[in-house]
Amino acid sequence: MKAIIPVAGVGSRLRPHTHTQPKSLVPVADNTILGHIIEKLLEAGIQDFVFVIGYLGEKVEHYVRRKYPQISVEFVVQEPREGLGHALWVARHTYAQEDSVLIMLGDAIVDVDLAAIIKAPYSVLGVKKVAKPSLFGVTEVGTDEFITKLVEKPKIPKSNFALVGLYKIVQPQKLVESLEYIMAEDIRTQGEYQLTDALMHMVKKGEKMVTWSVDHWFDCGRKETLLEANATLLNRQKHRNQNLGEHFPGCIIIPPVSIGSDCAIYNSIIGPNVAIGDNATIENCILSNSIIGSFSELRFAVMQDSIIGSDASFKGFSHSLNIGDSTEINFGQ
Repeated sequence: MKAIIPVAGVGSRLRPHTHTQPKSLVPVADNTILGHIIEKLLEAGIQDFVFVIGYLGEKVEHYVRRKYPQISVEFVVQEPREGLGHALWVARHTYAQEDSVLIMLGDAIVDVDLAAIIKAPYSVLGVKKVAKPSLFGVTEVGTDEFITKLVEKPKIPKSNFALVGLYKIVQPQKLVESLEYIMAEDIRTQGEYQLTDALMHMVKKGEKMVTWSVDHWFDCGRKETLLEANATLLNRQKHRNQNLGEHFPGCIIIPPVSIGSDCAIYNSIIGPNVAIGDNATIENCILSNSIIGSFSELRFAVMQDSIIGSDASFKGFSHSLNIGDSTEINFGQ
């Protein structure tokens, strides 16, 4: 089976990090968002990949070729960028003749049994119950458990099962035909050609699709969900970093923590839920629930719920005080 991973988006909700880095290459736990997705697909036995690139696409291509030289890979440029449906239409020549294809969005990490989805006889759409379905594409299912309706960001949702960016499509030529239909008829939702509309056209034409609930879903396009994904993934790897404190004398390491290679850390408290990239320098800091990029320098910092990009530098305050009796000092909160 071939995997299609659209990664052309700008990632405006993760500014300023995506000014210089594609959203899919933002770090989380001990990898990038895209790295976690590729590793999941490799575990399921997939070796053929297509990446739809656009914004800073050369960085995505360099990353994939350097880190995963063993995979068979194609890169397709989406320009202009007119939605997910348009991205898959641009790449249609890479998968139209396949028996089935797996599509995973490059900004979402999902927990699911991919091997079981691959073996499923019907087209499968990954879903998760959400509190605000109007922010997502949603599915409606009939009594026979087949999908009856798909709507992109409905104003009045009739379902709270959101599409999570995971699609297994049987006979992808039918998807290509539906994409060509919405392009020819200029069917847009919120100004873009949406995959949801093409899938709905397939359902109308009689294609049988089923939903598949995922265990966890992290839409990593926002700071809050990126930090949530970082904490969850680090907790799964707790056994790997139980003894990190031995490598950084004078520091307190509170697992789960991921620390890259060649880092210099002094007189600091690190953790829990902290991921630090390679070659970072950290001195006299207290860090929790944060992501620190490679080659960054932090000194005299107290940080929580923070994301620090690569090559960043921050120096806080250092004080020498001589305080008398009955004195109160408040530096502000």
